[in-house]
Amino acid sequence: MRLRRVGEAGAERPIVSTGDGRWLDASGVVPEYGPATIGSAREILAAEIAAGGLPEVDPTGLRVGAPISRPGKIVCIGVNYLAHAQETQHAEPAEPVMFLKTSATIVGPYDDVLIPRGSVATDYEVELAAVIGCTARYLDSAEQGLACVAGYTVSNDVSERDFQMNRGGTWDKGKNCETFNPLGPELVTADEIPDPQLLDIRLTVNGEVRQRANTAQMIFGVGEIVRYLSQFMVLEPGDVVNTGTPAGVAFGYPDPKPYLRRGDVIETHVDVLGGHRSVLGEA
Repeated sequence: MRLRRVGEAGAERPIVSTGDGRWLDASGVVPEYGPATIGSAREILAAEIAAGGLPEVDPTGLRVGAPISRPGKIVCIGVNYLAHAQETQHAEPAEPVMFLKTSATIVGPYDDVLIPRGSVATDYEVELAAVIGCTARYLDSAEQGLACVAGYTVSNDVSERDFQMNRGGTWDKGKNCETFNPLGPELVTADEIPDPQLLDIRLTVNGEVRQRANTAQMIFGVGEIVRYLSQFMVLEPGDVVNTGTPAGVAFGYPDPKPYLRRGDVIETHVDVLGGHRSVLGEA
């Protein structure tokens, strides 16, 4: 099952596809794909689809929003591919490296990304994102972690490296600028992704391949990430977990580093999940 939100920013409505090319209006039974509903959405929609109770909708020409509305938190994992750790001169982490982004950074998969004022080093990071479907606290196993995932989507953890590295000693300033988390185009429910560690992932800038990997190369898999995070915080329905980016970020290149500039076009793709097309603008 594929879940999308379409319409103008702030006025999106939920639609659903079962993979046959048709889209159905879900708003009559699930008013929004958000923290309050994402845990039960698949079961409710499956019953309505089986009963033929959802009207067909044509989303052609409609803006595609992020597939989840205002998550409580976005939890991000850093240096989770060995080659990325090496290119950024990090040791292979013994435990997942974690940081947070605010939900205000989320935009749709085809919305513009804005280079912040004063930026000299805006960078890209394609990632597999897992959306949590039930409360996760003190989980005992990676299997329990996977069972807490409602579905998967594509994320771009846009980062400003100068803000991140040189402006006060924390990563937060370089991770939370407006538009710094394109998400979507849809949430593919977890039952359609039996193994999230078998997905090809890539990113291009102006048609040039910058990142290409497979999620099998993650140091910590999705289930283990969710289990681990649950030891330190309560994960709640609708929370987004960005699982880390592979090698090829601009920061990892030798000087001069190919940081993003106005007019650049970023395209991302993850197997089964689709991807983004973002044009760079300026704040």
